[in-house]
Parts: sequence; C-alpha cells; structure tokens
Amino acid sequence: MTLEQLIEQEKEAWRAFVKGDPQPSKAVFSHGDDVVLANPWGPPARGWDRVEATLDAAAQRFRDGELSSFEVVSRFVTDELAVILEIERGRAKVGGSEDLSPFALRVTTAYRLEENHWKIVLRHADPLTAEKPANAKLS
Repeated sequence: MTLEQLIEQEKEAWRAFVKGDPQPSKAVFSHGDDVVLANPWGPPARGWDRVEATLDAAAQRFRDGELSSFEVVSRFVTDELAVILEIERGRAKVGGSEDLSPFALRVTTAYRLEENHWKIVLRHADPLTAEKPANAKLS
C-alpha cells in the first residue's frame, strides 16, 4: 500500500470514528510496541494494546459526526518515514450532548513503512488551532 492509499484509507477511518466506529481506524495503525496515540482526552497511549483501548474509548464519545476538511499545513516524506501536520475540521455529537458541535483539531501524524505497507506510528491530536494571547496559561 502506498502512502497516498493509506492516507485515503485513514480519512475514511476518521469519518467512521466521528460516527462512533473505531474499527476502521485500527487498520491504519501499526500494531507494534512503539505505536503512540495522544488524543485530547488523556495521556499518550503507547503500545498496540493501549492504543487500541484508547481508540475504543475515544470513539464512544462521538456520535453522528462528519469531517468536512483535512487541511495540510506541512508534509515531510522520505522513503520509509513521513510526517504530516494538518487541521481536521468537522462536527459531531460529543459525550452525552444531542447537539452537533463543530470542532477543529491540530493533528500530527507520523507514518512508517512496515513490510511494504505504510502504517501510523504516532498520532497526536489537540484542539489548539488558534493563536493564544501572550499571557495565556498552558494548563
């Protein structure tokens, strides 16, 4: 699978994820001990077992969602490693809310070539997409 094919599969996986289905996202991740997922709701998960459990828990927070755009900010690709920084925008029912809420996530994803197939080895997503005032707290 080429990197471009994986990225298309990944976009479809995140579209399913915001509807509450984590299964497609599991197929795009490496299942290695060094895989890492850092999402907005908790500390980083390292190793496939923890990443899989984190994907399951995070997907349960979403319902009826849709992703409207994947805005690439920066992209670095070598023969065996790639890193993409992008802004993902969408809306979903989050938590127990019955209202669709818009969201934007700043996402950094690292991909690695494993046995001729590209896989995600790191995904970090957070809601920091706008500039903060100089006196803003980091907590």
